[in-house]
Amino acid sequence: MKVVGGLRAIAAGLAAGMILGSCATAPRARDQQLAGPVAAPAASSVAPWPRREVLDLALQAYRCGRTLGYIDRPLLTVIDYSLPSTERRLWVIDVANRRVLFNELVAHGERSGENLAVAFSNRPGSRQSSLGLFRADDTYEGEHGLSLRLTGLEAGVNDRARDRRIVMHGAAYVSEGFAAERGRLGRSWGCPALPSGVHAQVIDRIRDGSAVFAYYPDPRWLQSSRFLHCDARIAKAP
Repeated sequence: MKVVGGLRAIAAGLAAGMILGSCATAPRARDQQLAGPVAAPAASSVAPWPRREVLDLALQAYRCGRTLGYIDRPLLTVIDYSLPSTERRLWVIDVANRRVLFNELVAHGERSGENLAVAFSNRPGSRQSSLGLFRADDTYEGEHGLSLRLTGLEAGVNDRARDRRIVMHGAAYVSEGFAAERGRLGRSWGCPALPSGVHAQVIDRIRDGSAVFAYYPDPRWLQSSRFLHCDARIAKAP
């Protein structure tokens, strides 16, 4: 499916160069520096689906993104930031075959909250997570190993993700052992970090055009998101 011009404009933000304090280029996060030996991530187990209300919104945003040409693949990653970091709050869903492929732990930004994420931002240097619909794009090998670039599709909500170098990557501070020791996962500088034992499998599965939907019950975003109100706004799509 052809990606519309709006996506090309968003991706063009790469030309702005690197932003200091970004998730992908930062020194090891403070939580990781403090962590001693941590247990290896538990084997992934395909668990229940996201909560019905979250899944309904995620599917609505995914279908709108497909209709508008932003999403190429029938895969949907759902992150429910309303859940504590100690719960497996990331799902990768095969929409076409109606099945969950992965259900994993995922970290939020260090300034979004402790065990619970409560604050979100689109601003470079905020070290907070962002909400809304993203496109999973290309991969590269960085300081965290295999990493996946995310393109934010929502103006004013997450469309500076590429400038902020918000990527999906693996981290030692995302593990059952770390959570048991600290009562929460470690935190990133805004990136959705995954357990280092499974991140490469997840990234390789969702790369190159699938949807990533990050949820929190923020009233302003829920009311204004173009991808959650597609029927009313589709005629105005770029």
